[in-house]
Amino acid sequence: MTLSPRIQEITSRRLNDLVLPTGGWSSEARSAALNRVQSLGLPSNRDEYWKFTPPETLTTAQVPPASLFVDVDESPVFGNIDRLKLVFVDGVFDAAASDQLALENVTIERLGESKDRDDHWGREVYGVLEQSGQVPVARPLAALNTAFATDGILIHVRGTPSKPINLVYVHSNETSDAILHHVIKVNPGAECTILESGPAAARFNKCMEIDIADGGALHHVRAQGRDHERRAATHMFARVAANALFKSFTLTVNGRLTRNEIFVELLGRNSMAHVAGACVGDGDFHHDDTVFVTHAAEDCKSRQVFKKVLRNGATGVFQGKILVKPDAQKTDGYQISQSLLLDGDSQFLAKPELEIYADDVACSHGSTSGAIDEGELFYLRARGIEQAEATDLLTLAFLNEAVSEIDNEELADEIQSRLAAWLMRHRPS
Repeated sequence: MTLSPRIQEITSRRLNDLVLPTGGWSSEARSAALNRVQSLGLPSNRDEYWKFTPPETLTTAQVPPASLFVDVDESPVFGNIDRLKLVFVDGVFDAAASDQLALENVTIERLGESKDRDDHWGREVYGVLEQSGQVPVARPLAALNTAFATDGILIHVRGTPSKPINLVYVHSNETSDAILHHVIKVNPGAECTILESGPAAARFNKCMEIDIADGGALHHVRAQGRDHERRAATHMFARVAANALFKSFTLTVNGRLTRNEIFVELLGRNSMAHVAGACVGDGDFHHDDTVFVTHAAEDCKSRQVFKKVLRNGATGVFQGKILVKPDAQKTDGYQISQSLLLDGDSQFLAKPELEIYADDVACSHGSTSGAIDEGELFYLRARGIEQAEATDLLTLAFLNEAVSEIDNEELADEIQSRLAAWLMRHRPS
């Protein structure tokens, strides 16, 4: 593949600003990832899957500054939930602010501290899932992450721990540029919940690779932070074996630019993947969910449920695809993406796709965009509810289909309360 001079220059400038870690069990994967970046080049808006989202601020050597947001009146997300807390400040692990890396039925290690073990289990996952996710859609920012990430957490789930693991991301420097890579391996029959919360950095590139063995389950709930000027490109790659389950939900409030990419492969019979998200944006806000689910085995099920609420010129993007391979008979795939536009200045750009090579399947996709239903609004107003409160109630009802994808009621209530608080803070004056 021959890169244009412009892409070559952008890629070279970014790579020249980074140092490739050497040595240890991940070195081979890092070298291969660097070769992928150099071959693919960093993304531009001429790329098919970047035409709706400008990538320039994610690829420049210089980090666009992001002001710090401080709110002493609101408690941290998931702060009232019993969890194991692991804290990263501007992409660097903070041992003093974190709990001990110890939890029953789980082994937890830092990426940088495990590199001297040549027989480490991470070798089977690190960079492997990311590389698989480069086909048929190139994801050069994920390859960049695999090559250059110096910190992250390795989690080996051997059973079912008593509480979730919360990765907390703190933003403390207005020009921080964080690259984190997490690897999660779930043993057969094991089950775990991973929480993520916080704004992370002025610019954040995060990759999470998840390998779920037969009968295993991973529940993932993420709340992306409120620092409005932050920018983020996140990637999740999940490999799901027979009778296994992967569920992920993401809440996004604020953020100048956020792109969340998810690539899931259902490789074993009766495996399931549920991927959902809810975002609310006001003003200079651009949010992109790009999802690719591959059905490669019989009797598998997948759900994609994404809801976006936008106002004052905010932009929402959804690019979702279900690929059904020839051997994936009896596939059940569902995809819905919807936006609620609270004014005439915002926009929702959607690209739903189905690509099916099996003949015994039940797949559907749909995408809608609209305003508050005036009849429903009149019904609430006629019963004495103020306009702003009535609008918030209808907005929360719209978002509920996505939030209800969270199995844990306590976590779902936490997300609902955060959405309600955001809507109240952003009521028109």
